[in-house]
Amino acid sequence: MYTDSQPATAGTPSSLSNVTLTADGTGGSGGADQAGNSKRKRFVKVVEVDAPNNLDLDAYIATYKGHTKVNRLEFIADRCPSLQVDALKLAITELRNTNTLHVSRYINLVRKLNEAVKFGAHGSASVSNDLLTVDKAWADNQMLKAKQQTDLLEGELKNYKRNSIKESIRMGNIELGNHYYECGDLTSAHRSYSRTRDYCTTSKHIIELCMNVIKASIELGNFPHVLTYVVKAESTPEVAQDKELTKAKLKAASGLANLDLSKYPAAARDFLSIGEELVGNQYGDVISANDIAVYGGLCALASFNRTELKRLVIDNVGFRQYLELEPHIRDLIQGFYNSNYALCLEIMDKWKNDYLLDLHLHSHIEALYTNIRKKALVQFTSPFLTVDLTKMAKSFSTTVPALEKELVSLIIGGQIEARIDSQQKILWAKQTNKRSAIFDRSTAMGQDYEREAKALVLRMQMMNHGLVVKGPPGERGGPNDGENPFDAAHHPRGGRDREMFAGTRANVSSFLSSFSRDRQHR
Repeated sequence: MYTDSQPATAGTPSSLSNVTLTADGTGGSGGADQAGNSKRKRFVKVVEVDAPNNLDLDAYIATYKGHTKVNRLEFIADRCPSLQVDALKLAITELRNTNTLHVSRYINLVRKLNEAVKFGAHGSASVSNDLLTVDKAWADNQMLKAKQQTDLLEGELKNYKRNSIKESIRMGNIELGNHYYECGDLTSAHRSYSRTRDYCTTSKHIIELCMNVIKASIELGNFPHVLTYVVKAESTPEVAQDKELTKAKLKAASGLANLDLSKYPAAARDFLSIGEELVGNQYGDVISANDIAVYGGLCALASFNRTELKRLVIDNVGFRQYLELEPHIRDLIQGFYNSNYALCLEIMDKWKNDYLLDLHLHSHIEALYTNIRKKALVQFTSPFLTVDLTKMAKSFSTTVPALEKELVSLIIGGQIEARIDSQQKILWAKQTNKRSAIFDRSTAMGQDYEREAKALVLRMQMMNHGLVVKGPPGERGGPNDGENPFDAAHHPRGGRDREMFAGTRANVSSFLSSFSRDRQHR
């Protein structure tokens, strides 16, 4: 089954009036509720997780705030039946506690909770009636409040434009964008933020524009746009008053964008370059400090060689603080570097279900795990001339036939230079003749030298016979400006093209005649 990778989260203030309440207290919204999230749509295979091995839902979600908190709870509810009820309860409570203006989302979550309870999902008995029933009075009040606020902000913005006050127009667009964002209309919010571009007069204004557009683009799933505005912000001379924190947020946003685009080496470098400024979850409305450790660690393992892993990860003092928040990632990296592959595979398998419930990581976990396993196989075989496949299969917790298939793909891909003895189950590394390799390299160097020497002799002969075309005197700085004395003796300086080319033709004829005589004498 294929479906969207992110549940719909958008809804415009104008669409709030289209929300209908059913008799059982559930509700739904029109197609406009999904319009704002259209760029997020992609077809990925939904993997349902029966039960995560290590996920403490309350502790996990406490590191987030704002829209991303509800987004992650709804994502978990859609993919993990054992946590569906708990996640929906937390999401509904969060929306009510924050007095959300995105009423259509609140009604949609209540409807999902009713369906889960109806089908007897895990934890249904502990759900109170308050959460199963839509508070119609509260919902109507929030809809009215959202519409009134929209009319007010749009009216103020029209007045600012009529008076042509640039700063007021800029602030009016930002306030209107923030309002649309709170209402869940991400497309309108993005449009309002982008309109402030023409009214930015200082570096601080440009940074504010970029951060607002990045926030909306991440939630829309428009990650190429995120990278564009990250570059724009980083190229601004004065980043912001809180310079290091802003830089860290930009690196985190860039890392998420590169991760979404499957550019794992670039994503790893972005996450690893984040300083200690985000350790306290200062960017919790987008990413947590724990996410930085997990995303950065897995992308680094899937992309870097041993030298880079040591220099950029293990010896990275700044990133070490994030690894302390996720000790299993630290142990995974150390185990991989120390060639303890059994430990690495055990950790990866233990945490896989948790990562499948991550909003940004779930669609990349298979690719990352595959790359890490391939690098482990290459690293395991590189020091040896022969490898017993039976022992190797035991180290990688697999069967010999399955291991053979993996090794064959690596050999075909040129990542391992070896041959497999299927009869005796031995991997033989290809041995190169060093003496022959040195001889071939020396021969190639000799051929290069001979070619360069011939080219140099030809150039000298052409210069001796005056086969150098110069421009007329009017186009040069003077008769002696940058001129070779030998060339000056062989070139008439009459300034006429006809004379110049006539002399060149005579020189060419002379050169060819002497060249023919030389060949006849030989």
